[in-house]
Amino acid sequence: MLIGEVSRRSGVSTRMLRHYDAVGLVQPTGRTSGGYREYSADDIRRLLHVESLRTLGLSLQEVKRALDEPGFAPTELVADLIRHTRLRIAAEEELLAKLERVDAAAPSEWEDVLRVVALLRALESGYAPRRQQALLSADTPTALPVEALVEAVLSEDNADVAGALRWSLARAQGQGLDGLAVGLGSASVDVRRRAVTAIAEVSTAAATELLREALDDPDATVRGRAALALGSREVIGALPALVAMVVEGRSDVEAAETLGLLTKVAPDVDIVARVSGELAGADDPSTRLRLTQALAEIPGPAARQALDDLTRDGDRTIAATAAAILTLRDRRPRLERRRGQRGDPPAKTGRGDS
Repeated sequence: MLIGEVSRRSGVSTRMLRHYDAVGLVQPTGRTSGGYREYSADDIRRLLHVESLRTLGLSLQEVKRALDEPGFAPTELVADLIRHTRLRIAAEEELLAKLERVDAAAPSEWEDVLRVVALLRALESGYAPRRQQALLSADTPTALPVEALVEAVLSEDNADVAGALRWSLARAQGQGLDGLAVGLGSASVDVRRRAVTAIAEVSTAAATELLREALDDPDATVRGRAALALGSREVIGALPALVAMVVEGRSDVEAAETLGLLTKVAPDVDIVARVSGELAGADDPSTRLRLTQALAEIPGPAARQALDDLTRDGDRTIAATAAAILTLRDRRPRLERRRGQRGDPPAKTGRGDS
């Protein structure tokens, strides 16, 4: 069979057949009287073997070894092919993800495409300031694909860059919450902590619901971040977690301040009753002191009465702290009246204000 016929039947170009001949991979065993290559049945069979092996990703040299070396063992070669194929698939999937992110940004001009690609490359930089600058310089909330932002915020361990990522997501007005919800269910506690922190900066009803779910997280840090965010949104469901934070000494000052905010939506007597109940059952002096100080952040008569009762506590430190808080509460209105008479601006509030 002449080379043209072989090419038509096998689908291998005549140019490639000549190359196979030149490198000794598939050499026709005969020649016509006019000097043309003539392939035998065995030559065609070898050609089919070559093409089959090439579909596995083997190089021409590897194919020649496989066919010509009697002792050639394919196991190691196949293992290498599997490894290289996996790497190639991973690279293709990475490219596909990038293309999908560019498409998600809905670029209308090539300039937009190039801008998005540049931002995505900056996010992949190993230099944290470059990642941060790329985020802060984005001219619109959706300049970067939201999926890319979510993936980055769940993996970023640099505090400054993470803050910029959360800021960018917050500007996207709730987009990306589905991805953050997946992060909130991650087996990795670090991912869950990053997710809840990012969700806390999104002020939508859907974000609030995700924060409610986070109150049941097994990690105390995740629960605490969710409780503080919910309390600042005046969600009464955060009350038990906030009190627990004071008891355990985890961000207890912030938790106490947030308890004071909850009096806008819950009667102060309910909050005070919960804090006082913990006080009554606590034996540790440090825990009792933190709970006493927390009462300073709760306005209203119920907290005042609880503090008055504590001035007679058997622990001198507790009694003195309660008395000092009451003194500050009594002094504050007088100071405010004097400032008002002089036309001074109101004083900033802090621990002990009512």
